[in-house]
Amino acid sequence: MRTLGLDTSNYTTSAAAFDGREGHNAGKLLEVKAGGLGLRQSEALFQHVKALPARLEELGPLGDVAAVAASTRPREVEGSYMPCFLAGESLGRSMASVLGVPFFAVSHQQGHLAAAAWSAGRMDLLDRPFLAWHLSGGTTELLLVEPVGANVQAKRIGGTTDISAGQLIDRTGVLLGLQFPAGKALDECSKSCTDRPDPFPVKRNDLEFSLSGMENWVKKLVENGEPPEGVAAFTLDTIARIVRLVTVEAQNRYPGLPILCSGGVASNSRLRYVLGEFCQAVFAEPKYSTDNAMGVAILAHRLMEREGNK
Repeated sequence: MRTLGLDTSNYTTSAAAFDGREGHNAGKLLEVKAGGLGLRQSEALFQHVKALPARLEELGPLGDVAAVAASTRPREVEGSYMPCFLAGESLGRSMASVLGVPFFAVSHQQGHLAAAAWSAGRMDLLDRPFLAWHLSGGTTELLLVEPVGANVQAKRIGGTTDISAGQLIDRTGVLLGLQFPAGKALDECSKSCTDRPDPFPVKRNDLEFSLSGMENWVKKLVENGEPPEGVAAFTLDTIARIVRLVTVEAQNRYPGLPILCSGGVASNSRLRYVLGEFCQAVFAEPKYSTDNAMGVAILAHRLMEREGNK
């Protein structure tokens, strides 16, 4: 039997089906005008409502669905809310009611962690404590994750105190004339840099750090004629360096815990190399690092099995 997962994040509409071993995700980026740095929530919600039927069609017939889940909030913390998640939650609850199957509400962050563990071949992580990075357009958090029943509970122990790594990457990309979201294009641009500028010395306090000052340095590099590939390398090397330093400190404090990396920024090649080489971090496949519904469907399957075993 399969489970259905829906995720309507700020920039991706996705639906996924999972049978306990294999799964398929159908996702589509929301449309952002050239030069734009994002969407209003009302526009994101409208685009999700329009896009969801086509994503479900990509999955094929769903007559064997035994449970439905949707991400209903960004994180599993009090006050975490974004209107765009209403699109997936509303459709998910309606489908579950029509099909006569259970509906499960999970968070977007929990879905990211589950998708990362599954695609990395490390589903065992969901049943034990581990450290995790959630690196995305809106979130740069270092988490202590522990199993809670069939789901996971994530406690923030570090990360940025201001803008996220994804925001810095996107703003740098748009400044260089790249399309938003700019992560993939900035990554490719940086690879052609042969004389990489030294990373910016990001201020760190314990397991937290600030990236807001980086924006001014990026603008200065552009104004001083630094080639786009140099600006891209400077930005990504700076992010990789500070994330590595914080990860090493966290591993010293929580010895023996593996580190899992999820979120769209975790698909960056420089970050994957640095954390993999120096911290033995586990990464999701790039296509499951970005926003997707696969983790939501996986959690639906785990939660359904738990309900069935009661």
